[in-house]
Amino acid sequence: MSHTSSTEFKTTDAPNRAGAYLFPLILVTSLFFFWGFIHNLDPVLIPHLKKAFRLTDLETAFVDFSVFIAYFIMALPAGYFMRKFGYKSGIILGLALFAIGSFLFVPAADTRQYLFFLGALFVIACGLAFLETAANPYVTVLGNPETATQRLNFSQSFNGLAAFLAPVIGGKIILSDTNYTDEQLNKMLPAAKEAYLIAEANSVKGPYLTLAIVIVVIAVLFIFTKLPDIKENKEETETSTIAHALKHKHLVWAIIAQFFYVGAQVCVLSFFIRFASVSAGITQTEASWYAGGAGLAFMLGRFAGTFFMQFVAPNKLLMLYALLSIVFTLVSIFAQGIITVYALIAIAFFMSIMFPTIFSMGITGLGKDTKLGSSLIVMSIVGGAFLPLGLGYISDITGNIQYGYIVPLICFVVVFIFGWKKWKPVQTEQPITVQ
Repeated sequence: MSHTSSTEFKTTDAPNRAGAYLFPLILVTSLFFFWGFIHNLDPVLIPHLKKAFRLTDLETAFVDFSVFIAYFIMALPAGYFMRKFGYKSGIILGLALFAIGSFLFVPAADTRQYLFFLGALFVIACGLAFLETAANPYVTVLGNPETATQRLNFSQSFNGLAAFLAPVIGGKIILSDTNYTDEQLNKMLPAAKEAYLIAEANSVKGPYLTLAIVIVVIAVLFIFTKLPDIKENKEETETSTIAHALKHKHLVWAIIAQFFYVGAQVCVLSFFIRFASVSAGITQTEASWYAGGAGLAFMLGRFAGTFFMQFVAPNKLLMLYALLSIVFTLVSIFAQGIITVYALIAIAFFMSIMFPTIFSMGITGLGKDTKLGSSLIVMSIVGGAFLPLGLGYISDITGNIQYGYIVPLICFVVVFIFGWKKWKPVQTEQPITVQ
């Protein structure tokens, strides 16, 4: 998940000729693809680990918890590290953590300890926190300042490409359509049962080992590639405190709305394959193709939302998209068959604009509190750690994962309320911009 930072940057060694930073730009853009790819393997990982370790839905939700709690914990340390040692060092450290976490999937599979998998995911996510903090400002300075926004949008499109490819490729390599109930497993010979569970656990080794090696290569390329020195502007002399920033009621509501939105996004997308295989009765491999379709819908929704905002106020478009998300979530909860899967794909389309729109509306009119307000909104992505646990719990106690989608339903209601009444700053006429 990428976010937009309000911090301004400048480069001390801007190139004198066009194309001087083409290769560095390719390297930095690759980061958008890789963190998008690893994030969108989670919908594959959840049903896979559920089967390999005989987990409940609540237990599988700790996959998302491990990822998003790492973002929350590392958000401020990552920023501090880069201010002290530079953004290039931050990227290299982030890639190192990314690779280490991916390599840890091999011993995790060998030991067949679920907690080990969660630890590996936590390490990966710590690395991603560094990469996402550094990538956006780097893209903006790798070329002509007048085309910085175009470059950033181009780079972020690779995040969307990864959202489409990861479930399809991961589903093909990791998932098997051999599913046994607990009763069937108990009737199997011990050796046959053990062989089945070992094979399921081992199927993650190849993809994550390959990914780890690729990330190591990317890290080496970054080490030996010259990148511009990014300096933060320190012209602002006014200081801000959390207490002062939180006096802005629309910022408080933006933090709340973002907490619930990210929780909704993680619930909808991470449990997609598990949901589709139950509600539509399709195989998990088939469901992974539909999950790729959801990633594609999310990407297209971003482009469509950017277009519509030329004609519709951002808060009104946010309200409309939230309302449509509520409608399609109701369909996913109460309908049966393949229509529920198409409903989830529609939700992916309509929730696509919510993160950047809530973000930009929340920091409007903050003045000296803008940077701190931005950090607080970004930290609210911790909703992606906690709310999926609610979905898993409801699914377990009701015996129906569709009922668990009551959680994202409530989340979209909160987003609708924010767009309807709670976003407008007091005594400000600053325009709203969505990046």
